[in-house]
Amino acid sequence: MLRALMYILPLALTIYAFIDCLNTPEDEAKHLPKVVWVIIILLFWIVGPIVWFAAGKMRRAPADGRTPSEWHRNHRSEWVAPDDNPEFLKSLREENKKDEALLKDWEADLRRREDELKRREQGEDKGEN
Repeated sequence: MLRALMYILPLALTIYAFIDCLNTPEDEAKHLPKVVWVIIILLFWIVGPIVWFAAGKMRRAPADGRTPSEWHRNHRSEWVAPDDNPEFLKSLREENKKDEALLKDWEADLRRREDELKRREQGEDKGEN
């Protein structure tokens, strides 16, 4: 059990540090860019997480007083339901117009072919009499 703990504890620390690093806003990572911190955490899986917690992340509140959750809330794109999205509704109308035009073309082509078939049949009937 103790042997397993020797592997599980550093692995859990590495996973926690990795997720913490990914969730930290870029401007709160100290000394190095976040990408470099991620590489350090993953390559040096015992020392990397400890260094991240000790020196990589800003531990005090940011100067402007916001928290990481506020940062994520402010940078989240607003989801709009399709029924309320004017661009989506406009694209549906445009697709509907295209489909209607295509259907009218098909109907006209079908009528033309039916008329042509009737003329051929009438011509064959006259030729036999």
